[in-house]
Amino acid sequence: MDRILRRPNEAWLEQLFSAKAVERGGVVRRSVLDVEREIGRERLKAAVLARGFHLVECGGQFIVICNQGHMRVLV
Repeated sequence: MDRILRRPNEAWLEQLFSAKAVERGGVVRRSVLDVEREIGRERLKAAVLARGFHLVECGGQFIVICNQGHMRVLV
């Protein structure tokens, strides 16, 4: 019954942030096309921001850095 009450794309988002890499403060990535199809850019940005993580887009991929620490781009 809980599944009926949730928006369908929330399960996709929950799966993304339940990855072991997230728990370890690592990195997860998803294709831009998949994100746009499943939840949309703005929903991903909001979810990343709510967790205090960092989001980068490069080469057709979204890279989520699952760490709240200060980030510097070196090159």
